[in-house]
Amino acid sequence: MFQRYFGLYPLEQRIQDKKRGVGVQKHPIVCYVLSAAMLGVLIFELVTNSKAQGSPFSFKARPSSSALIQMGARFPPCMKNVTDVPITTLLPCLNDTANPATELCSLENICGFGGFHDETPDQWFRFITPIFLHAGLIHYLLNMLAQLTASAQIEREMGSLPFLILYSAAGIFGNVLGGNFALLGSPSVGASGAIFGTIAVAWIDLFAHWRYTFRPGRKLAFMIVELVIGVAIGFIPSHLGGLAMGLLVAMALYPIISPSNRHRIIVIVLRLIAVPLAIVMMVVLIRNFYKSDPSAACSWCRYLSCIPTSSNNHCKG
Repeated sequence: MFQRYFGLYPLEQRIQDKKRGVGVQKHPIVCYVLSAAMLGVLIFELVTNSKAQGSPFSFKARPSSSALIQMGARFPPCMKNVTDVPITTLLPCLNDTANPATELCSLENICGFGGFHDETPDQWFRFITPIFLHAGLIHYLLNMLAQLTASAQIEREMGSLPFLILYSAAGIFGNVLGGNFALLGSPSVGASGAIFGTIAVAWIDLFAHWRYTFRPGRKLAFMIVELVIGVAIGFIPSHLGGLAMGLLVAMALYPIISPSNRHRIIVIVLRLIAVPLAIVMMVVLIRNFYKSDPSAACSWCRYLSCIPTSSNNHCKG
């Protein structure tokens, strides 16, 4: 396994392994562990919702928004002062089943985790916890279908440690970008950003190993269609954030076969560029989230994942 991790075996054998889809390890251990952990969290979500409302599912066969927020969904008003959703905002209580809501609770109560103690909301961990949460059983099953197939193959090819770094970075950055530019008043959950980050490896793999890929042009066309569909059906900022970070981390960590010195030099240069660029993107957007008004930086970004209506204050609330 050591030789496979660092490519310390003959080039021709590495090329044959690439063509046959043989990676550095046999089993996608991290994917299995993450999927099991997410299933446990989903069960806890449904039990929490059931205790509060008498049913594991609320409207549209998913836990209520209040339950998702209390469990750790990405929800900017729990993370900082949001002008359109101030700390005095009242939200449906966890046990409220009416539509529209009749029982309202304070934002601090709904955000949970000990509240804010009458200070500025500061639940920064909501960049991380949403990765493990899902908006119901269907959402979980769809994500796990991708995670246990496409993402699992990426882990086999990269190895568990590089894959875990890739998965974590993509998932967190997807939430950072979503926190900046998605609808502020709606909770967001799911591993989609992280999964998109792992799928981004396929793009690095295709262009780095174009000559070893069967019908690469056709594969590229299919990947473009898959990308468009995948982005269109979900939370666009989170998906694009995961994809962007996935491309950079994959460029830095994915095992690339270099048949010539020229190819090797290009790969090394791109790796050296990818690492600082990923760090800068993360730092700049986290700072923008806390120190600036994201909508001022990109006033139209929220419309990518929001249809403006009076109910959402035209994608501002």
